[in-house]
Amino acid sequence: MQLFNKQLNADAQENGGAEAAPEVTTATTNAPVAEAAPVAEAAAAPVAVAEPVIETAHDDFDWSIDKRNVSHYAETERMKYDKVYDDTFVQINDGEIVRGGVVALTKTDVVVNIGFKSDGLVSLNEFRDVPGLKIGDEVEVMVVEKEDRSGNLHLSRKSARIYRAWERIVEVHKTGEVITGTVTSKTKGGLIVDVFGMETFLPGSQIDVKPVTDYDQFVGKTMEFKVVKINETIKNAVVSHKALIESDIEAQRAEIMSKLEKGQVLEGVVKNITDFGAFMDLGGLDGLLYITDISWGRISHPSEVVKMDQKLQVVVLDFDDDKKRISLGLKQLTPHPWDVLPEGLAEGSVVKGKVVNIEDYGAFLEIQPGVEGLVHVSEITWANTPINAKEFFKLGDEYEAKVVTLDKDARKMSLSIKQMSQDPWNTIETKFPEGSKHKGLVKNITPYGVFVELEPGIGGMIHISDLSWLKRFNHPTDYTKVGEQIDIIILSIDKENRKLQLGHKQLEEDPWNTLEDTFAIGTIHEGTVTRKDDKGALVQLQYGLEGFAPNRHLNKEDGKQVQADETAQFMVIEFDRNEKRIVLSHARIWEQHVAEAVAAEKKEAKAESDNTKKAVKNIQAKVEKATLGDLGALAEIKAKLQEGEGDAK
Repeated sequence: MQLFNKQLNADAQENGGAEAAPEVTTATTNAPVAEAAPVAEAAAAPVAVAEPVIETAHDDFDWSIDKRNVSHYAETERMKYDKVYDDTFVQINDGEIVRGGVVALTKTDVVVNIGFKSDGLVSLNEFRDVPGLKIGDEVEVMVVEKEDRSGNLHLSRKSARIYRAWERIVEVHKTGEVITGTVTSKTKGGLIVDVFGMETFLPGSQIDVKPVTDYDQFVGKTMEFKVVKINETIKNAVVSHKALIESDIEAQRAEIMSKLEKGQVLEGVVKNITDFGAFMDLGGLDGLLYITDISWGRISHPSEVVKMDQKLQVVVLDFDDDKKRISLGLKQLTPHPWDVLPEGLAEGSVVKGKVVNIEDYGAFLEIQPGVEGLVHVSEITWANTPINAKEFFKLGDEYEAKVVTLDKDARKMSLSIKQMSQDPWNTIETKFPEGSKHKGLVKNITPYGVFVELEPGIGGMIHISDLSWLKRFNHPTDYTKVGEQIDIIILSIDKENRKLQLGHKQLEEDPWNTLEDTFAIGTIHEGTVTRKDDKGALVQLQYGLEGFAPNRHLNKEDGKQVQADETAQFMVIEFDRNEKRIVLSHARIWEQHVAEAVAAEKKEAKAESDNTKKAVKNIQAKVEKATLGDLGALAEIKAKLQEGEGDAK
């Protein structure tokens, strides 16, 4: 604008120079500078005396007057023309979006005219999406810089597209509008999607409602999305395809739920199988087929009946509108097995079943899917011995059984395995008479005895005291184990209570009858202390016998006691054949030796005294008359006798 004003002033001075000359004493553009100088100096000489200001040749030049023309512009007109001039240029700012026309094409750039003082260049690469670009086309660009370092106008179509794309993305995020984008590439954790020419991020978890592992299959595909998240600061957007699927599913769910009724039959596809049931897709709505509603029979896992992606007809058992839960049933599509039992199934008939459940009180046999019968522990065997059902039965084993009771209304059935054979107790006296010897299997052991099975249904107990003649056991397991064979003899039969009293030691004669002489009272035997407590000690003797030595009878001569695992001499001080008891003493042995020594000394002293008395009598008989010398001798003999008696005492 300053350049424009200067030009106007110059023209005015050139056109109106003659008219203005008389009024202003100054040089004109038409007069030579050399001639004007003296005139100026002459005119200014008187003034210079009064005022020492020195004027130059152009100090009084009026640039606003066109010397070449007599016309003069008023201030208002000048402002009007200034505005007209300014309006001929487009006012733009950096970052502004403008439209322009293509005026030229080069090998690398596109020349765009936006009405600015100069044209701008845009890289041809930014028009790759416009293969038919030609001169005259109108495009939208962003002003990156009005003047770069080279003074050129810098424009960008890519920046303009991104700006417009971001505006649209922000708008659709607010409105929830569905947009279309193209998956361009795979990145960490998801995919890159081109939306309106701008790159957005599609997380892997937002691709589909089902987990996706292969991202490559989506590259290059055009899909619909929803903008679920934006970041204004970094101009970043997150899109989701899963949200569209979920919204469609939700609409389908609402439609299905509005039409649901209990008892309604639907078709579904098995989409997931768990330990407790199978989840089915009912066309946008999921339902649970619980394991107990899959089959009338017992199953351990749903996969035994249903498979993944299998189509099934199911019935609606129950549903919850608020929680969107639907309970489904498969077995309900068929009649209950108890309602269609075979005509031949009745009490007394024989059936075959598989063990499907075992409890302490018995086992359940599945006769057919959904129909089960109980074999109580009392109906397993004819024997009266206790039986553990969990040890007798195994899941999956098959048995034949007789129907004992049948209640179709209550849907209960009791079965018996033992009644498949004759009751062996009816002929017990014939096959197992008292006193007969047999071999049996140890089936169970208790603290008081051993239960032995002679044959299925026939068994009895050996009391712990009937295991051995000689040994006392703290527990029967010290003698035998479950599963071992053992020889027995029938002691007695209780047919009414189905009990047999068995014995084991009775297979041999009672050795206590023959050992009474060997272990007579006072006899001494070598023994080893096997166990010791405050009351005394158990002593292992020969022939497998055990004796008991009270605590005070374990004392030694030196004041100590016989200890456990120590071998010593013991004297039998008591032998009871009926009670099978031997009492021993170690102390009695050395105490007896001391007593014998004392008795021997007494006997010897008494013998010497008797001999002395006899000698005195002999002397007295020979002496007829005593003399003084004899009296002295007698006194001496008497003294000796008294001394001997004192020693004896």
